[in-house]
Amino acid sequence: MKPIFLFVISIFLFSCGTTVAVDYDKETNFSQYTTYNYYPNIESGLNDLDNKRIMRLTDSLLQSRGWERAATPQLFINFYASEQLSVSRNTIGFGFGSGGGNVGVGVGGGIPIGGRNIDQVLTFDLIDVSNDALIWQAKAEGHYKEKASPEQKVRYYENTLQKILKKYPPKA
Repeated sequence: MKPIFLFVISIFLFSCGTTVAVDYDKETNFSQYTTYNYYPNIESGLNDLDNKRIMRLTDSLLQSRGWERAATPQLFINFYASEQLSVSRNTIGFGFGSGGGNVGVGVGGGIPIGGRNIDQVLTFDLIDVSNDALIWQAKAEGHYKEKASPEQKVRYYENTLQKILKKYPPKA
């Protein structure tokens, strides 16, 4: 019984994470890029604190791969987000039932718990500076609590950006 319980819990935990979809130019040689900077006028739709979080985390992740942030980069990074407020899908259920013979009656319901979530789609673009062309794009869908602390937001963005950059460069 215990292995089944652990299996069900692990499926639930892994199915609730951020999902990432990627699109890219198949004609591009991605190994040529080693320098980056951020698009000059990013309009992300996020507040300045979240913008700084994303930039700090992206810098850390790219520099750990040997990339360099440069004044005259090969790639510009642009990111933007769309957000929607939703009610938590977690509920506490209750029910009443009665039955006997061939007759049955039942009533059930659920009370939402956990507060509201912000459902976010974060789009992350890589743009070749030499010809101003989009060469790679990732869209990450995830969510975090509406009242998330700064530390929780850092963890959310760190997890999201790791998943995004795990898909770069694209596999041939």
